[in-house]
Amino acid sequence: MTDDPIRKCILSGEREARPHLVRLALAPDGSIHPDVRAKAPGRGAWIGVTRAELEIALKKGKLKGVLTRAFKTAEFTLSPDLPAQIATALERNAMDRLGLESRSGTVLIGSDRIAQNARSGKLASLYHASDASEDGNRKLDQAWRIGNDVEGSGLRGLALPVSRTILGLALGRENVVHIGLTDRAAAKRVSEALDRWLHFIGPDSTPVPCETASQGASASQQNGASQQNGPSEPSGAHTAADVHEEFE
Repeated sequence: MTDDPIRKCILSGEREARPHLVRLALAPDGSIHPDVRAKAPGRGAWIGVTRAELEIALKKGKLKGVLTRAFKTAEFTLSPDLPAQIATALERNAMDRLGLESRSGTVLIGSDRIAQNARSGKLASLYHASDASEDGNRKLDQAWRIGNDVEGSGLRGLALPVSRTILGLALGRENVVHIGLTDRAAAKRVSEALDRWLHFIGPDSTPVPCETASQGASASQQNGASQQNGPSEPSGAHTAADVHEEFE
C-alpha cells in the first residue's frame, strides 16, 4: 500500500495518488494558480488531465464550472495562461528535483562515468538532453542494456524535452548532456516529478518516445516506471478509506 493519499481529478473523475496530479489553489485575491507541491494554504482542487484537455475545458467553460463546485464559490478569476503556468511550474519542479538529487550526490554526469556504471548493472535510470547526439544516446543505451543483461530489448534512456543548457542550469554544471542515477529511491523521486510534467505537456512535446521498463514517459505509464525502482502498486489496491475528496 502506498502512503500517498488518493485524489480525484475534477475534470475526468479519475482517481490517482496525489503526486500524480496537480493541485489548483484559490488565492486570497481570487486568482487560481498551480500549486504543484501542494503547499499553499486554503482550498485546492486537483486535475490529472493533459494540457490540451485543460485548454479545451478552459475554453468551453467546463473548468470554471467544476472549480465553482469545488470551491463553493464563483468569486474567482481564471487566467487564459493557466495551462502555460502549470507547464512552467511542473518543469521547474522536475528540474528542481534533479538539482536536489545532484546536490545529494545521487546523480551521475559524464558519458564515461555513466557508461561504466551502466555496464556494471548499477544504473537505475538514464536521461538524455533533447540536443544530445543520437550516437551518444545509442552508446549509453547499449551500455545500460548490457548491464541489465537485456541486449536486444528496447531498454533506452528517456530523451527529455529540455536542452543540455537547461539541464546544466538545473544541476549547477556546464554542458549536461546525459544524466544517470544509481540510487533507486532517488531515481523513483526523479521519475515521479518528470512523469507528472511529461504527462501534462503531452507526447508531442517530448522529442523521443523512449520510455522503458524502468522509467515512464508519462503518468499513464506509472506501472512500467517503477519496475526497476521497486514493485508497482497493484491496480485497485486502495481501499475506500484511502480515497479523499477531490478538493481540500
